[in-house]
Amino acid sequence: MTQLTLTKHHGLGNDFLVVFDPGVDDLPALARQLCDRRRGIGADGLLIAESTEGYAARMTLYNADGSRAEMSGNGIRCFAQALAARRGDLSDQLILTDAGDRLVVLTATADPATIEARVEMGDVAAIAAPEGWAALGCHPDRPVAHLSLGNPHSVVGVDEVAAVDLGHLGGQVPQVNLEIIEPGPEPNAITMRVHERGAGITEACGTGACAAAYAARSWGLVARGDGDVIVHMDGGTATVSFSPDAPERAVLTGPATHIATIEVS
Repeated sequence: MTQLTLTKHHGLGNDFLVVFDPGVDDLPALARQLCDRRRGIGADGLLIAESTEGYAARMTLYNADGSRAEMSGNGIRCFAQALAARRGDLSDQLILTDAGDRLVVLTATADPATIEARVEMGDVAAIAAPEGWAALGCHPDRPVAHLSLGNPHSVVGVDEVAAVDLGHLGGQVPQVNLEIIEPGPEPNAITMRVHERGAGITEACGTGACAAAYAARSWGLVARGDGDVIVHMDGGTATVSFSPDAPERAVLTGPATHIATIEVS
């Protein structure tokens, strides 16, 4: 019987299990088993850590339904926290993901269970609308952006995020992460809700926050320039930065919190 030591973390309520070199062949099945909230431990995703030359580690992400995802902004912060605990330091980490290299800079906080992490998320790029998008019936005057941060996103501007049946809409385009956003409450802020590919409605999404902030800037919902965009989500607040020298390149900053260390058979 295989014995595994897992750590559980969350980034603004978006929770993940992290395991180093599990030695299990069927990782999608392992993710489904462990992430089940009634018959397993429960999480939005399973992060597999492997030693890789030239990197702090390689991160592979499996969603709760067993599907593989290229990248997660909240997940990589949780992954970096687990790796920092294993290494015994808060040194910068270059992590290899299915979406490419990501540099993570860690900072301690007053809470010993929580670190702050700044992640260089790469370029935001336009992509085609997902298959079946027209079935959502978005009004032609409603702002929509289809974007990639190594994983696919569809961002929709709405009048009030709380009034939208997000589960219904997200279920019609399960192959993408669907973000709905409204401006404010601060001048440089947006409020966002998200339906994630492979996980359903989650409390936060890091790559989604970057896509939403990029879309909000392009639509004029927040000021363009080098200032931070504050992204309010159900699980808390993250910030996204863009440089005037590289306006497509996003940097995500937010917390990661260790919840538990778990031994499973």
